[in-house]
Amino acid sequence: MCGKKYTISKFDPCVYYNKLSGGEYIYLLLYVDDMLIAFKSRSTIDRLKKQLSSEFERKDLSEENKVFGIEIVRDRHTGKVCLTQMGYLQKVLQKFNINGDTKSISTLLAPHFKLRAIMSLTTVEEREYMSHIPCASTVGSLMYAMVCPRPDLSQAISMLSRYMHDFGKVFGRR
Repeated sequence: MCGKKYTISKFDPCVYYNKLSGGEYIYLLLYVDDMLIAFKSRSTIDRLKKQLSSEFERKDLSEENKVFGIEIVRDRHTGKVCLTQMGYLQKVLQKFNINGDTKSISTLLAPHFKLRAIMSLTTVEEREYMSHIPCASTVGSLMYAMVCPRPDLSQAISMLSRYMHDFGKVFGRR
């Protein structure tokens, strides 16, 4: 299996795949010194690990529950695998003192929502108040989640990041 040529994905240079004789694909996800093997059959994965061990020094962490900061949730009954950053996002909420009473919604920012310059800060008092709110740090923390498994955040974060210099009435007092 290791002797067979793996193809680099045209979508991500860290993803390699190989079409096996049964027509199914086995995937190797490589990043620096981490590797994740994805395939339906546990025995096939074990054979590949054995071959890799004979060719490379490696440490087997067995079945991963987290890789690259992304949690892996498996439902073996339905055969589904989900990726989540719930733990990371909970830490972000705690860091910025956002309580757990917030309501969950599927779209963070309605497509018709527009930020405008007139929403910016206008008084010295508003600027002083907003200087104590870590808007840039909050948006930066969310951008990390955006580039991983949460592309649904991209529109909202993109809109907010345009106003990093002067959040004003968007998040402050009106």
